Amino acid sequence: MQHSLPPLPYDYAALEPYISEQIMKLHHTKHHQTYVNALNAAEEQYTKASSPKERIALQSALKFNGGGHINHSLFWKNLAQSKEKGGRGGAFDASTLFGKAVIAEYGSLDNLVQKFNTATLGIQGSGWGWLGVNPTTKKLEITTTSNQDPLLSLLPVIGVDIWEHAFYLQYLNVKPDYLKAIWNVINFDEAAKRYEAAVTQGIDAAKL
Repeated sequence: MQHSLPPLPYDYAALEPYISEQIMKLHHTKHHQTYVNALNAAEEQYTKASSPKERIALQSALKFNGGGHINHSLFWKNLAQSKEKGGRGGAFDASTLFGKAVIAEYGSLDNLVQKFNTATLGIQGSGWGWLGVNPTTKKLEITTTSNQDPLLSLLPVIGVDIWEHAFYLQYLNVKPDYLKAIWNVINFDEAAKRYEAAVTQGIDAAKL
């Protein structure tokens, strides 16, 4: 079955002034679409491969483009219309299970953001910053993945793209400004849903 580009749950200008309409159009219709196209092509070649050597040669393309498709599909849902546009981006509710866990484990949302951004800025080159639930301890953990590697060790709650295509047109090479700004459009309602599913049922809500 062919993969397809998922529609955004908001319009391209919905995240302004924090993420520009121009970035969102390019990121969604060009970059994510490229991962989808390349993944479909690699899977088609894999099914036609006649030897193990041919299949092994395709594994890196499957991993990279498959990860790109998975990560971006999660990322769009991680974001919500900004308050300037009348949305709930950045609206953190400390009364939810997720909100209570953030306060209990990090002391405050500001502390979580600081630790998350510090870890994410430590990525050498391109990659992703993640907040997820450890399936064994049920605790929130911050981690990173390189390039387009998907998150496998934790159940994802929030993921942030730190590839240059996610911010360069607006923030140039100043990654800290991008990471500071993006929390104004984080979809904490989605994060709370993912967190609750992870800790109560051990479910990756992103796959529901």
